[in-house]
Amino acid sequence: MLNNKICQLLNIQYPILQGGMAWVATAELAAAVSNAGGLGIIGAGHMPPDALKAEIVKAKNLTSNPFGVNIMLMSPFVKEVMQVVIEERVAVVTTGAGNPGEYIPALKEIGTKVIPVVASVALAKRLERVGIDAIIAEGMESGGHVGEVTTMALVPMVVDAVDVPVIAAGGIGDARGVVAALALGAQGVQLGTAFAASTECTAHSNYKAAIIKAKERSTVVTGALTGHPVRVIANKLTRDFAELEKNGASPEELDRLGAGKLRAAVRDGDIDYGSVMIGQIAGMIAEVRPVNEIMQSIVQGIPKVMAELSSRI
Repeated sequence: MLNNKICQLLNIQYPILQGGMAWVATAELAAAVSNAGGLGIIGAGHMPPDALKAEIVKAKNLTSNPFGVNIMLMSPFVKEVMQVVIEERVAVVTTGAGNPGEYIPALKEIGTKVIPVVASVALAKRLERVGIDAIIAEGMESGGHVGEVTTMALVPMVVDAVDVPVIAAGGIGDARGVVAALALGAQGVQLGTAFAASTECTAHSNYKAAIIKAKERSTVVTGALTGHPVRVIANKLTRDFAELEKNGASPEELDRLGAGKLRAAVRDGDIDYGSVMIGQIAGMIAEVRPVNEIMQSIVQGIPKVMAELSSRI
């Protein structure tokens, strides 16, 4: 567990990645996770290149350990952002919403590891052919943009379909989730919501409080008609979405309603009309804790879970 393929590939102590959550995953959070032995990831989202460069420089000042950047390939700044990542020689790039194939040669040239996030077996197989280093198989339990398959079903199917290491994501927040992911064939895990509820996360206190307050049924998936379904906490915004969808609103109208709402939640603390993107795992989170405490509770809990499992078999 502590020296497996993912640890060796990424030069980290524990095969635990922090999700690249836009607006939430800043340099402060990424550096804290990397300092705790995992792989912290800056969420580029729709950042312009100068803003991302500032975050990367800040992270370098906060940690000497490897960290990554998550790049949304639908970003209007994707080419410029990729150039920044190359110039700054970022150790790891995770990608979403597209195929990173055209950027892989330049990233490989500087030794950057490329790990796309996928929600289907077909996409995992297609991306393996372009030379990626590993795959994050993310189930629909996760917060933010989601697919249609659960982690329990998706991870073993992706593991069986590809030869590169697989990292499980979606619905994982403690040692039990990590052990379950390993049992499904994953070589590592990615956690988002659990790290969002950390001391080092710079998200608004209202955002963190919403995570603590959430139960297992507090989230809903909106935006299916736009082709970009998103898991968020149910609030006044999601009810407005539902009403528009019921009345036959166009995808463009729904997109306009959602524009800027993630920032409103994370930065301004608007949890009523903001988009509070968190996963179902929030129902297990009871308090805001330092990143290192979260990490150690998981790492130290794994042997205990394994022992308990062994006693039941």
